[in-house]
Amino acid sequence: MSKPLPILLSVPHAGHAIPDEVTAINLLNKNQIIKDGDEGAQEIYFPLKSEVKHFINSDIARAFIDLNRAENDIRKDGVVKTHTCWDEGIYSNHLSENLTQELLTKYYHPYHTKLSKLANQDVILAIDCHTMAEYGPPISPDKGVKRPLICLGDLNGKSCPNEWIKTLYACFCETFDNDVVLNKPFAGGFVTQYHHQEMPWVQLEISRSGCFSNKEKSIKVIEAITKWYRKIKG
Repeated sequence: MSKPLPILLSVPHAGHAIPDEVTAINLLNKNQIIKDGDEGAQEIYFPLKSEVKHFINSDIARAFIDLNRAENDIRKDGVVKTHTCWDEGIYSNHLSENLTQELLTKYYHPYHTKLSKLANQDVILAIDCHTMAEYGPPISPDKGVKRPLICLGDLNGKSCPNEWIKTLYACFCETFDNDVVLNKPFAGGFVTQYHHQEMPWVQLEISRSGCFSNKEKSIKVIEAITKWYRKIKG
């Protein structure tokens, strides 16, 4: 077995679980919960656990706690949401401030604490891994717009060394038929914005378009990352 790559993979939106604290007031069915999260993320990224040094994910669905939002993001599609990204109401009752803080304490803070503890622990790059709708959802800035197959985000040059992102971009172009864009529609969410202060971070978004199966996407992702590491290692 080859040595794991010195990479940290974060997969914050692959979970489908409903927090016990809000089960009684949840309005979403299973399909709505899946649709609001990163469909296909488990199939694409979970097989890569053994390929990298650190792999972090959450079982809790994005609809209830969005780990890629700032703690003070109180929009309806913010950290503790009132509506899904498809503009569907989530709860039958308004969440109290105490309940909101309980959710943050139990599910949000531990995830980010773990990422901070793993920074630079035998890793040189962290990647926040997502899937994205083929077309922008109703409350997204690119509503209805067809998205690229791959979007790499480095906060427009702020979260990763320039040569590294250029090389990573080239490696993804080689493996995903050149349908790769930097920082559009996503330059990087809160995970990348906050944790790049600790080490280099990149956000990876893969379109849920059917041009490749999830298994093929998984193979191509690790192929691209491995190519990148070999090139920057020299």
